[in-house]
Amino acid sequence: MRGKKGGVACGDRVEYQLTTAEQGVIEKIQPRTSLLYRSDAFKEKIIAANVTQIIIVVAAIPSFSEELINRCLVAAESENIDVLIVLNKADLIEPTRVALDTLSLYESLGYRILPLSALQDVSVLRPHLQDHLSVLAGQSGMGKSTLLNALIPQANRATAEISAALDSGTHTTTHSQLYHLDENSAIIDSPGFQEFGLSHIKEENLAWGFLEFHPYFGQCKFSNCRHLKEPGCAVLNAVEQGKIHFKRLAFYQKLLRQNEF
Repeated sequence: MRGKKGGVACGDRVEYQLTTAEQGVIEKIQPRTSLLYRSDAFKEKIIAANVTQIIIVVAAIPSFSEELINRCLVAAESENIDVLIVLNKADLIEPTRVALDTLSLYESLGYRILPLSALQDVSVLRPHLQDHLSVLAGQSGMGKSTLLNALIPQANRATAEISAALDSGTHTTTHSQLYHLDENSAIIDSPGFQEFGLSHIKEENLAWGFLEFHPYFGQCKFSNCRHLKEPGCAVLNAVEQGKIHFKRLAFYQKLLRQNEF
């Protein structure tokens, strides 16, 4: 950027001016259609701009965090970004069965679940990438870099072994990078994370990040209902009737009470 640093995200479309044959300055960032980022009370971390699909990569091993999945879903819904949950390392039969059982909740909400093994065959993923600017997101150790290398061998992203003792992976990707798949499709590999803050989402907009809450908006007794313990809350009634899973309500309430999102 001319005169300043930062402000540009991977996936941005920009206007630039060449200063030499191989260098230039960005003059202007074109309007964004979406901005995926995470934040806490002190700072923001931009992940990618203009993405149309977030691919949440989880794995049978090491253990994945449902809380991080839910946080990613809220972030995606707030920007109207499509979601695909990829379950990597599906060649591990028993751990995959357990993982699929956990992910069945999200499949019941309408989110797509795609089991695969990045080390064996990623062809099932390719149709889901067509005409999208996708971003790979997830915890360290889920196999994002291995997945990307299988899709684009020339990317040659670094990979690392997971720690069985710690049940976690190691950070190998240090910055986001975009790779073109064809004229209309591209994919961004982003650094792994263990936290996904949502402080940038206002309290009154948080519930919109939960798809199954939508049919009950406007039906609560109080117009400013926070869906905590208010009488006549349509969302709480739906949970009691089994129409909304109690785990999703508990996660929403946890976010709300943390006042940190």
